[in-house]
Amino acid sequence: MNRRTFLTRAVAASVFPLTFDGIAEARTLKTIGLQLYTVRDALQKDVEGTLAKVAAIGYREVEFAGDFDKPPKAVRAMLDQQGLTAPSAHVDYSVVEKRWHQSIERGHALGHKYLICSDIDEKQRALPDGWKRAAELFQRAGEASQKAGIQFGYHNHTFEFQPEKSLGEKLPYDFLLAETDPHLVKMEMDLCWITEGGQDPLAYFHRYPGRFPLVHVKDITKDHHMTEVGSGAIDWKRIFADSDEAGIEHYIVEHDEPASPFESIRISYEYLAKLHF
Repeated sequence: MNRRTFLTRAVAASVFPLTFDGIAEARTLKTIGLQLYTVRDALQKDVEGTLAKVAAIGYREVEFAGDFDKPPKAVRAMLDQQGLTAPSAHVDYSVVEKRWHQSIERGHALGHKYLICSDIDEKQRALPDGWKRAAELFQRAGEASQKAGIQFGYHNHTFEFQPEKSLGEKLPYDFLLAETDPHLVKMEMDLCWITEGGQDPLAYFHRYPGRFPLVHVKDITKDHHMTEVGSGAIDWKRIFADSDEAGIEHYIVEHDEPASPFESIRISYEYLAKLHF
């Protein structure tokens, strides 16, 4: 074996760990999170009991979608008791616009590392400069939150992947990525909605490496019905194989309208816990 061959194999082995048979070792998800919107009805009745059920299934991270109308200290104690952490939370556009500093303070109390704008409402998007104003707001929010030690991010739906006349037929998602600082504004890619929007997540991972520290993991059938992860048409192995390039740190299960929420999150968890990619 010459020196060049040796070095080439050494580099490859460091990037793709090998088994004794010389085959690349399959990877698994070490931590699986849940977007609590999936069990929102149960949370309204019993926050502590719902968190206990989520933890019993095996989830170790949760993402908030609302404040449960309880003091942060009390919610943090419930999380600690169940061995859960809440690295992220969704907040409305209006909160980012008008109550951002209060949201950052609450985020600190609950241990959030990310605050994610969940949507941009239709009225805002319809304004002639709506997308430009959103990008500028996200920049300001990112600067303020980063100074406080929290990362700002944005969560997509499908409308970001429809050409926008006010942007010269550019995709709004592309516009937001190009017009915001990658250090100040990260993206929580919803892998279901980007797929429904006719786009390939991997293309964005390649074009914007490291920009996607969180992803929503939810599945959809070929006839456009949301379903449990692993029961639909999305190729999870293909997507997760590029997780390093994307910068993914948190894999967050979600189902918008599950028939049986706890059964749904159990099925999704069990599929992901066994997944090798």
